Amino acid sequence: MTHAVTMLGTGNAFLPHGRMHSLAMFDGTHLIDAPPTALIALRHHGINVAEVRTIFVTHVHGDHVFGFPFLLLERKYISDRDGKRPLRVVTTPFGKARLEHLCDLAFPGSLSDALERIEWCLSDVGECDDGWRWERFEVHHDDAVEPFGYRFEHPSGANFVHSGDSGPCDTLLEAMQRSDLTVLEMGFPDWVPSTHHHKPKDVTAVANVVNTPIGITHTYVDAPSAFPPLLERGDWQHPEHVVHLLDGDRWIWSEGRWDHLRNT
Repeated sequence: MTHAVTMLGTGNAFLPHGRMHSLAMFDGTHLIDAPPTALIALRHHGINVAEVRTIFVTHVHGDHVFGFPFLLLERKYISDRDGKRPLRVVTTPFGKARLEHLCDLAFPGSLSDALERIEWCLSDVGECDDGWRWERFEVHHDDAVEPFGYRFEHPSGANFVHSGDSGPCDTLLEAMQRSDLTVLEMGFPDWVPSTHHHKPKDVTAVANVVNTPIGITHTYVDAPSAFPPLLERGDWQHPEHVVHLLDGDRWIWSEGRWDHLRNT
């Protein structure tokens, strides 16, 4: 069976040139997060918003969830006017309350019925209707936003882990070591005094103990662009199994491994 993880966006909160906010979709129906540019990213790739069956929330920072009201609004008035297409949101009680409040702030009173139709899944483990199983685990970030990573596994053997917005931590490393692919969010250059994100030097360190493919997203690095760089790339030397992803890149599961396909 063939599976695909598609990077609809690979930028961080500051939107480097040529990148939308970090957003991953797998098998064309499951989203990891709902950033402000989620709707335009789906439009850009010709994906019907009503086809989204699950949204996994890693944490509630704005660059990861502020697109949520727009996805619901689009479904209500455009792609799912009858309200018959199922949507499950995997989060926590805290995350659910934040998302509901966000919808009320964005479109007061307009999304109440859409919120009521959502299947809210507040468990740390579960299974999608197409066989994908997930487990959620705490990662290292600002505790005020309840940071989590997710590991996914399918009966076909396909599996991968998404770091969420995390700095280096044992829970994430353990999940990476038992996965065939990692989608890893890298937030800032090495010189920024933050421990809440992986930096280039942290990517190098983890890649020295995890030998399966690591795809870097949520990056501060510009995509190829004619404009002056917003931040300097830096002089890192990452191992060959570390891939700095671009918007539209895909990982394809075939014959027991993940292959990277560059968007052209």
